Amino acid sequence: TIIEGFPGIGLVGTITTEFLTEHLTTEKIGSVLIDDVPAIVAVHSNKVIEPISIHYNKKYNIVIVHAITLGKGSGWDIAEIIQQLASELNAKEIISIEGVGTMKPTGETSAVFYYSTVGKQLLNKIAQPLKEGIIVGVTGALLARREDYKVPITAFFAETVSNLPDSKGSANIIRALDAYLGLDVDPKPLLKQAQQFEEKLKQIMTTAKNTTELQKKQPSYFG
Repeated sequence: TIIEGFPGIGLVGTITTEFLTEHLTTEKIGSVLIDDVPAIVAVHSNKVIEPISIHYNKKYNIVIVHAITLGKGSGWDIAEIIQQLASELNAKEIISIEGVGTMKPTGETSAVFYYSTVGKQLLNKIAQPLKEGIIVGVTGALLARREDYKVPITAFFAETVSNLPDSKGSANIIRALDAYLGLDVDPKPLLKQAQQFEEKLKQIMTTAKNTTELQKKQPSYFG
């Protein structure tokens, strides 16, 4: 099973996949380098965090695609790379993680929705079918070409109120993944850890943004 999470509304995909790489015993097995993704890495706790990295968990036979940045207009290319990876690994399913906007006041319990090209009997016990919504980025590209691919696709969406990192939405997604895949997640420290990842990502993304802006202001070698 391949689980992918890219920056989107509430950074739900990024926070969720970050949690999974930390909670599960994983090893990095690769990275994705394409021209549209900025050539920048972050260093956090003496560890290099690449723009898009690929991790493997042996116990549950899960591949996690984790991203902290996404180039403009690169959704189609990355979706194609994920499909190639799924084909090479003979994956049984691709799971996409996203946020979806909501008008609920901050603090209210947010829902988890799903869209899937496979059987929905189990999913209906875990989340609500997504009946309305605009989906962009990698998940949008995967779903747009769902009929061209042999590997089934399931997308989970967490309600989120803004573009600010949403650890609560991510925690809800992780609970849904636990129910769907049986990952044996302890729910008690879940939200606290998700909030820690939220702060970590804020720091990383702020630093990356400031670094990019500083590079633009620097004069070239020829002045």
